[in-house]
Amino acid sequence: MGNRYEIDWDAYARTARMAAAEGAVLLKNDAKVLPLKEGERLAVFGRIQFDYYKSGTGSGGMINTRYVVGILDALKEEKLVLNRELEQIYRDWIGENPFEQGGGWAQEPWSQQEMPLSSEIVAHAAAESDTALVIIGRTAGEDRDAKNDRGSYYLSEEEEGMLEQVCRAFDRVVVALNVGSIIDMNWVNTYNPQAVLYVWQGGMEGGHAVADILMGRVNPCGRLADTIAASVADYPSDANFGGSKGNRYEEDIYVGYRYFETFASAREKVLYPFGFGLSYTSFAVSCNMEAEENGCLFHVCVKNTGTYAGKNVVQVYAGAPQGKLGKPSRVLTGFAKTRCLAPGEEQELDIRVEKMSLASYDDSGITGNKSCYVLEAGEYSFYVGGDVRSAEPVGTMKVEETEVLSKCTEALAPVEEYDRFKPVQGENGTLTLSREKTPTRTYSMAQRSREDVKPELPYTGDRGFRLEDVLDGRISMDTFMAQLSDAELCCIVRGEGMCSPKVTPGTAAAFGGVTKALAGYGIPCGCCADGPSGIRMDCGTYAFCLPNGTCLACSYNEELVEQLYELEGAELRKNRIDILLGPGMNIHRHPLNGRNFEYFSEDPLLTGRMAAAQIRGMGRYQVTGALKHFAANNQEYNRSKYNSVVSERALREIYLKGFEIAVKESGAYAIMTTYGAVNGIWTAGNYDLLTTILRKEWNYDGLVMTDWWAMINDEGETATIKNVAAMVRSQNDVYMVTQDSEKNSNQDNLEECLANGTLKRSDLSVCAGNILSVLMRSPAMARSLGRLSQEELDAFAALSEEDCVTADLDWYSLKTKLTLDGKGIDTARGKSFMCGLQDGEKRSYIIRLRVRINASELAQVPISVFVNGTLQGTLTLNSTNGEYTQVELTSWAITNAHNYLKLYFAESGAQIDTLEIEAGPVSKE
Repeated sequence: MGNRYEIDWDAYARTARMAAAEGAVLLKNDAKVLPLKEGERLAVFGRIQFDYYKSGTGSGGMINTRYVVGILDALKEEKLVLNRELEQIYRDWIGENPFEQGGGWAQEPWSQQEMPLSSEIVAHAAAESDTALVIIGRTAGEDRDAKNDRGSYYLSEEEEGMLEQVCRAFDRVVVALNVGSIIDMNWVNTYNPQAVLYVWQGGMEGGHAVADILMGRVNPCGRLADTIAASVADYPSDANFGGSKGNRYEEDIYVGYRYFETFASAREKVLYPFGFGLSYTSFAVSCNMEAEENGCLFHVCVKNTGTYAGKNVVQVYAGAPQGKLGKPSRVLTGFAKTRCLAPGEEQELDIRVEKMSLASYDDSGITGNKSCYVLEAGEYSFYVGGDVRSAEPVGTMKVEETEVLSKCTEALAPVEEYDRFKPVQGENGTLTLSREKTPTRTYSMAQRSREDVKPELPYTGDRGFRLEDVLDGRISMDTFMAQLSDAELCCIVRGEGMCSPKVTPGTAAAFGGVTKALAGYGIPCGCCADGPSGIRMDCGTYAFCLPNGTCLACSYNEELVEQLYELEGAELRKNRIDILLGPGMNIHRHPLNGRNFEYFSEDPLLTGRMAAAQIRGMGRYQVTGALKHFAANNQEYNRSKYNSVVSERALREIYLKGFEIAVKESGAYAIMTTYGAVNGIWTAGNYDLLTTILRKEWNYDGLVMTDWWAMINDEGETATIKNVAAMVRSQNDVYMVTQDSEKNSNQDNLEECLANGTLKRSDLSVCAGNILSVLMRSPAMARSLGRLSQEELDAFAALSEEDCVTADLDWYSLKTKLTLDGKGIDTARGKSFMCGLQDGEKRSYIIRLRVRINASELAQVPISVFVNGTLQGTLTLNSTNGEYTQVELTSWAITNAHNYLKLYFAESGAQIDTLEIEAGPVSKE
């Protein structure tokens, strides 16, 4: 066997390519226009053939890749006759209408200007080609929701014009949607293309995956992870989305298909139901249901009855009795995917559904069991099939008396009064939409937190113990932590970043041993890097870009996703990164949420299973991902000040359920909270979220971190980044991020609260213990102790950097100070500025930039500084509100007479006025 730490990049590419292909969803295939045939003459329309969206925008999309395979790139590798004349027309037009990057962080447009088509161009292409492929692209992302406008959720006028002309001129039209999440689909009925395919944002191998589908090497086997309705206004959350201060989740548990399949008036609004997807072949599905003590077991036989080999997804839904609580008509309770079946081949699948997945949470006490998961008396019906609407009944389960499956503690209930959805059953059995009062909180969360008294660890001072002693079982964790002073405990709960020089260059944060004193106890620095679709390293280091979350969810293939993230785990290990900041797993509550591309689905079971698969995969290399954003991060607009007003039942059954599944099924040990609030308390300091539910009910024993520069509050008070004491009391363990933890550069209130008694040393000790426990199970610990295996040492390679470019380089003599006009520096994403410095002395450089950032408050615009190809540091800038400000960085000592300075811009948005380079003192070494 080979060295497991040596990454097989070809296998990585093949696995990512297959995952992207299996996530593609075929919505229409009239006259079997797909798959394409070898030798078929193909005309490709749409500028996105040249500008493929590999991912969405923001921290989840800032991945430096060595290549990206677009759809046209991949089609050129096939035995097709492409219309090169049409391609050249597009190339000429794009030369005058280049891809618009936008003005920086969260400024990239949702779509690109489309080339106007004349009837002559289309007619000529139709005369020369058999089939047309129309490619339409969309993006959105962090800090930027999509809009209910043309060019975002809806097609632009130019795109509609393209479809109208192409569908009129061609008899065979295929439309491929290179998008992060669902968009309006009414145009399908208007223009009637023969085939429609969601190909999502497939990462750097996405173009190859699309070609595999189009050519039939992979039979479409993706299924929708969301319901596609006729209008944005049809989604039950639409009336309560986009608020500047917050939104009431009046739809309650009736999210996505739970709404559309329950209420009679909503069913007709569905264009494509949840779980829907076509194949080039056909399948016969039969099922035998077997009752078990804790649920049901479904023995499903799937047979390929068509002429193409392919995979099928089997979905199991349950319909519970309405009872006193009211429930959705159907809920996904299990799913499985077959292997690739040859024509005539069949496979037996066993899908187990436990009673707990059928339970409802009683947050009002109407069943007589307040704050409990209950199985109300009545008949439970089960359905098996290919989507939520076409699934056929296969059996029932009778519950004679209401059963209590789990007793909980009331937690996270709203304080604001409002009405929520509830079904009312008519005489004919149909359900109509009514409303009921939402139960509000009946206790004081602040008092609950105060009463949670943690045992004190009296300070002993340094007794010579090191963290290695805890790892090797020589002392207890309490004995070790008792050595840490109050000041050291304050430092350990502050993560440093972004782009801390204490960990892998260009990454998001260092945590743990961030000061000399902490490092002196043998506490290593753990490293976090943005994800979830790949590793973000702002210094320019290359990484692999994976398919987006929606695409992976649509694959319904847990095994494949686990295999893919095992390879991601190997890449994390290679780059000495301990925690990937992902998977993103918030519910697709509304189709316009900008980060839907990172998240999986409107369904919590599918979300939880996909996230668990990723964590298990990475775990094979002893690294992990941080489940985010915990919880209810369902819009990007004004996200740091946004309050989700939501019932306890909806939280437990919908918005927390995916996290619960991932924690319990994968052993996750890192979680990130959100920027905003749930029911008035910002999640970064929400005791009930992080202690009552997460740690006490779910028995979570890992680390929790804030999102970067998150605000925190005590109930009834204004949220601020300085209230880190509230974070610690809630058992959120690490504040992300500060520039210097020892100097308390964020000026947080930890020392102040220790002094006035509102924060105890024991509170800090609990968080410190959580941090240290995670570090001990991370590769950071083995690295710090020199305990890496020889196999890993042999495989480890230095982080790659872009080569220094010396041709046509401007050289400057540096004796004291040099000031350059920065207005001509191209600061677009991915661009670099380089110059040569002649200096015969061994000294450091001080690099100063007078710069401004026009972006939102939480923008992240990194500028990395390299000298002779070695990263000196990264300046990560937030908004300057349009005003110029000066930032500086001091380089390491330089030994060459001729040196190269490079600035690398991982994100656009910076405007540089001047670049100043000052020679530091001559080194005496």
